[in-house]
Amino acid sequence: MSLVGLDALVLGGGIAGLATARALALRGAKVRLLEQAAALEEVGAGIQVSPNAGRVLEALGLGAGFEAVSDESRGVRMRDAGSGREVAFVPYAGRGRFANVHRADLLAVLEQGAREAGVEIALGCRVAEVRPGGAVVLESGEALEAGLVVGADGLHSRARAALLGPQEPVFTHQLAWRALIEAEGEMAPEAQLFLAPGRHLVAYPLRGGRLVNIVACEEQAEWAEEGWQVPGDPGAFRAAFAGFGGPVPDWLARVDRVRRWGLFRHGVAARWHRERLVIVGDAAHPTLPYLAQGAAMGLEDAWVLAAELAGAESLEAGLAAFQLARAERCRRIVDAATANARNYHLPRGPRRWAAHRALGAASRFAPGVLPGKFDWLWGADVTSG
Repeated sequence: MSLVGLDALVLGGGIAGLATARALALRGAKVRLLEQAAALEEVGAGIQVSPNAGRVLEALGLGAGFEAVSDESRGVRMRDAGSGREVAFVPYAGRGRFANVHRADLLAVLEQGAREAGVEIALGCRVAEVRPGGAVVLESGEALEAGLVVGADGLHSRARAALLGPQEPVFTHQLAWRALIEAEGEMAPEAQLFLAPGRHLVAYPLRGGRLVNIVACEEQAEWAEEGWQVPGDPGAFRAAFAGFGGPVPDWLARVDRVRRWGLFRHGVAARWHRERLVIVGDAAHPTLPYLAQGAAMGLEDAWVLAAELAGAESLEAGLAAFQLARAERCRRIVDAATANARNYHLPRGPRRWAAHRALGAASRFAPGVLPGKFDWLWGADVTSG
């Protein structure tokens, strides 16, 4: 079907929403994007962008803009948290461009790209109800109609609820912390991953090495609020990761503001579309942050949705083809992220010792083995079909 003139309404101005808006507009759709925030301003912190996501940005015509605001990463250096000693190094060489970027910088590139493609962006629009037939009702009472409604409205998606009904996520008993600090001295262009029983911390440079992004996760018996913009206590953050070695104590000492959020398991949606409604990104397949693929899956969704619609005989056929093309891959990614959560937090004892010994041996004697385990993920190119 031709997308020329299709009236599309995208709910959500995050990475998945802005990318989907541009992808549809580039194929001729008339796209409006609704964002509940009053401004698309600096939010969040750093994210890691693997080559599978970078290929989508390139295909969307945003490769140069993304490269200008991101820093290439050469790998992940895994360390024992207590001693700070190196356990293994996972090199990225030969597997495409891996990059670190401030979320706000990537959003700015995507926003500019959406506007240049003719997308109309409306801010301060809070959605009260979504109907599969193509109707959206705002909290103001205004009712909107569209030939296609795309729910890119995140973890608490009203679009997903319209498809599947109310669902209760399961608390994983894990809590994540996110902070940014000014860099002091030069930091290697790589991620540093500190592993401890029940906890881990990852840090990497941003914005040309001027900032250090820190994300840390711990097992937590008590319930914690979901949503990554919840303010946390820097003192509690330092206490939770006391005993970590290497540069971590200095980093934590300089944290004056931190966000925290509880990690919940929602599951990949059983159904992604009905009538004129489809969901993408976190609304369809929220994932734990242990594989750095949340943004990547949203970018892949954007491209595949537009491509499948353009190649289908009807809207219904295009939406069905989109879910068929994406569901199994996204489920595999979500499962791999969940497995990483277990592997990062191994308890003290023989299993942990053996796992670290195996990682070290692979790193020293067969450096391609560790990154090769994820070639199915990083090597994929959804734009080549």
